[in-house]
Amino acid sequence: MLRIYISSFIGKEWLNVRNPRLKSLMEEWLPEATIDEMQAKMNSGEMSSHDLVLMYMGRIAAFDKNGPAINSVLELNADALPIAAAMDAERKEKGPRGPLHGIPVLVKDNIDTNDKMHTSAGSLALKDSFAAKDAFVAARLREAGAVILGKTNMTEWANFMANGMKSGYSSRGGQVLNPYGPGTFDVGGSSSGSGASIAANLAAAAVGTETDGSILNPASQNSLVGIKPTVGLVSRSGIIPIAHTQDTAGPMARTVKDAVYLLEAIIGQDPEDSVTMQPQPAFHHNDLFDGQAIKGARVGVSREEYIGKLTEEKERIFQEAVDKLEELGAEVVDVTMPASKATWSHKVLSYEFKADLNAYLSNLAPHLPVRSLTEVISFNNRNSEQTLKYGQDVLLESEATSGTLTEAEYLDELEYNLYMSREQGIDYGLKEYGVDVILLPMDGSTIGSRAGYPSVTVPAGYTTEGEPVGITFTGTAFSEPLLIKLAYSFEQATKIRTAPELRINNTEKIHTTS
Repeated sequence: MLRIYISSFIGKEWLNVRNPRLKSLMEEWLPEATIDEMQAKMNSGEMSSHDLVLMYMGRIAAFDKNGPAINSVLELNADALPIAAAMDAERKEKGPRGPLHGIPVLVKDNIDTNDKMHTSAGSLALKDSFAAKDAFVAARLREAGAVILGKTNMTEWANFMANGMKSGYSSRGGQVLNPYGPGTFDVGGSSSGSGASIAANLAAAAVGTETDGSILNPASQNSLVGIKPTVGLVSRSGIIPIAHTQDTAGPMARTVKDAVYLLEAIIGQDPEDSVTMQPQPAFHHNDLFDGQAIKGARVGVSREEYIGKLTEEKERIFQEAVDKLEELGAEVVDVTMPASKATWSHKVLSYEFKADLNAYLSNLAPHLPVRSLTEVISFNNRNSEQTLKYGQDVLLESEATSGTLTEAEYLDELEYNLYMSREQGIDYGLKEYGVDVILLPMDGSTIGSRAGYPSVTVPAGYTTEGEPVGITFTGTAFSEPLLIKLAYSFEQATKIRTAPELRINNTEKIHTTS
């Protein structure tokens, strides 16, 4: 790993860290450090979880709130340092619980945490909302020994508020910027803060949520690995929803390994979310890291999904990734899926949003100003200067539904989505052409999200301007182990990811290149 520091930068009191040991670790080691490397240093006693939290707080101060002002971290956990100290003490007494023991992670602002942090989905209407208990995902992170460092900013209401809303914007948190091109490149949404924060190395990994591209899109835009699990692998209880047929939480990290460690921690059956009670695949991370997995794999490429929809440069980067897969021993097969010609709408989301959001809001503390979608809309109208920068036409469309999920239009559209995305989409492509996975450019397509099927996005390159480009492996339900193996194999063979250049001010900057 090569780190190049601009000469004017050397000797400056960057990051305002006075402790010389932490300063040295932050400058020479922390950028791009993996979870395995963090565990090695903590196990050797060279560093503690408490140190890690302090160092990440230093980077948040320097790069998120100052310097390029990425604005990805909405709130820090006041208990992060005490929790880290407790994990350090437990490590000395009993040893680590697992890969996430003492590791600082961030979670999206729509995930309930029973601590001093709020859960608002980026809305000012919920700026004073404290969760009565942890979401299942948050509870699992704590059981794994992770330190929940803070909440990440996000596109308000998970980008289900207004047509034309800019990715990464919320009335509570403002605009998240892409570390690879602050103010220039789209940061991706709606897990914008989760993506930008991990790209800028403000924590080891983060949890995002997805309904239609909200993990995969910011992962691709921020040169990260994003895993969108099968709907039913990760519980949705305690997460502010959009639509129960497509919602899921999932990991975002700088490497496949780190993303898998996080995924392994948050999966599990939850009686409060019935979809997770179906049989789930059992897998352990040690079985997934196969650098030769691509050799012999049959990879389907659906060119209809992207031809004419990307710039020539991004199409070229995708084709280079396809060529690399063939070079590594994969058999690439062109596939044509009937679903590629489907006409998709967001009607299912509009109907489900009202029913699902009302159920969530009805359980909030009585002092809060909103207990239903109707009251959210009214709150926004009363505070329009602060809340309606982009309007709320999507909220109004959902409010116009009954909230009972009985409309014929909803039922017809739901059946259409499932049939086209599964039997005429991913499952069709896999069976008709005898391929193991479908490969798609960037953050994939809407087919996987509507099917509720898993996808893994991994870095594939950069445009000449430096904008990240990813590729996405997609498969059938609960095919995460295979997708992870292929993504890991591609990652290890290419080592494409390069960290963003983070400027302290207009003249001083730090390059971290891996």
